[in-house]
Amino acid sequence: MGNTAVVVGGGIGGLAAAVGLRRIGWEVTVVERASMLEDAGAGISLAANGLRALDELGVGEAVRDASRAQYNGGTRTPQGGWLARMDGSTLEKAVGTPIMGIPRFTLHRLLRDSLPAEALLTGSEAGSLEQIGPGTVRVGCGDTVLDAHLVVAADGIGSKVRSDLFPAHPGPVYSGSTVLRAITEQAVDLRTDFELTWGHGAEFGHIAFHDGRAEWHAVLNLPAGTRFADPLDELRRRFHTWHEPIPALLDATRPDAVLHHDVNELRTPLPSYTLGRTALLSDAAHAMTPNLGQGACQALEDAITLAAALATGPTVEAALARYDAERRPRSQAVTRAARQAGRMGQQLSHPLAVALRNTAMRLTPSRAATHMILRHHAWVPPQLS
Repeated sequence: MGNTAVVVGGGIGGLAAAVGLRRIGWEVTVVERASMLEDAGAGISLAANGLRALDELGVGEAVRDASRAQYNGGTRTPQGGWLARMDGSTLEKAVGTPIMGIPRFTLHRLLRDSLPAEALLTGSEAGSLEQIGPGTVRVGCGDTVLDAHLVVAADGIGSKVRSDLFPAHPGPVYSGSTVLRAITEQAVDLRTDFELTWGHGAEFGHIAFHDGRAEWHAVLNLPAGTRFADPLDELRRRFHTWHEPIPALLDATRPDAVLHHDVNELRTPLPSYTLGRTALLSDAAHAMTPNLGQGACQALEDAITLAAALATGPTVEAALARYDAERRPRSQAVTRAARQAGRMGQQLSHPLAVALRNTAMRLTPSRAATHMILRHHAWVPPQLS
């Protein structure tokens, strides 16, 4: 019998880990508590590091075919003035690809379709983990019991596995911001591929898709748990004076399509991403704010790094030690950078602080701005084949 793994969680990170492990010859079962494997969410931006990871998983070409390149756009004020322009061609020259925009459910489907149906165990919640031997972990899933040589915990920011492994860790905390987002029902006439607009304690952004529709998101500084009786109407009230295409994007959206989530993060870094024969991955390991657009990319980096370490390590234990040593410093640095980007961006609300930030952005040379982006994008994955 070959090596076996149980992946807890069927989101993008968990599916990517399963695809990677299968590519190195492991037998994998993905355990997902939802009855259907559908990744809720609106849109996602994939930078070069995430796209390279998807290439190693064998789905990069399909993802690019379903995506729209972000060649033009940038950051604006509510009145429409430009704070910074984005040049996708410069990024493409530097790292081989522009940022690509894709509906989250499409990326999820492409990863899911790379796995055989029998590898997916849906409608079943993983229980506690039990080490039943030096190299075997038992995972209870309702009436089903799975024994595996490795458990990969990709069960999200509220990870039960993480809390069981590290009970003293404080867990996720509220970032101070809440996000509403949706995909428009029909195509919208957009002049840019990607935009962010920063006001006082508020942000509105969009990603254009290849079919003419767009994802938009609105981030607001509000107390945790704030909800609106009519979210779309509330956003129209808050953003009706902001520049186009913001009102047009809201008008092109069905009220029942709007998703609303508080933005939580793992502010206290974990001391390790592994314990015994269990590895933490994606939001379970390093949930970050979305201000750098790196959440999914970091999860994809995790998946490839873990698979590569297991493919070449002399033992599972040695491979997990390598995975932790390679992924924890980088992903935690990106988490800190995302938090700082939020504090200097959307979360700023004092008029003087906003004015100083806007002036600094206008004066920053485009080359310096591109260099800051490349710090996160210019990652090269280990090869699985």
